[in-house]
Amino acid sequence: MSENQPAGIVPLEYMEQQLLAVLFAAGDPIELERLAQTFDLSAGEMQQSIDGLRTKLEQMGLPLELLRLEQSVQLAAKSEFSPVIQAALDVRKNTPLSQAMMEVLAIIAYNQPVTRAFIDQVRGVDSSYSVNTLVTKGLVEEAGRLELPGRPIAYRTTQTFLRSFGLQSLEELPDVTKAGPDEE
Repeated sequence: MSENQPAGIVPLEYMEQQLLAVLFAAGDPIELERLAQTFDLSAGEMQQSIDGLRTKLEQMGLPLELLRLEQSVQLAAKSEFSPVIQAALDVRKNTPLSQAMMEVLAIIAYNQPVTRAFIDQVRGVDSSYSVNTLVTKGLVEEAGRLELPGRPIAYRTTQTFLRSFGLQSLEELPDVTKAGPDEE
């Protein structure tokens, strides 16, 4: 420990500094496998390095965190700093999702990949506006075209969806088959 380093602060090793630099420069999530290849590590070793870096970021009291999004990792500001970041960057608050958009998002999340026709059938109304808005917001993306007449577009959720709802993977979605308090 250097003389200028406060007690209790763990220094970052050079490899962790490199990893932090890569995640910072990327901005977007990077696949764990790609990081492992970059640093010539196994996926398990890479995960251990990420966990170690996550712990050190916490110990250092930095306003940063490492988010695990399915099989990817992203460096992000802690959510508690959102108000000051929005104020400094003059970020307009995203308008909340309407009930219709939440319904569409739930249908896609639990049934993906799905077509707009499937969504319309489940909801009983046209969902084009909601689907297009969710695509624009980056919560949903095209997942290719199905081999059906007309080759309809299939939709799936994105890593932005996971991050926005505080999920690491779709497996963390609540189980809709369990009875709620009113259904027992």
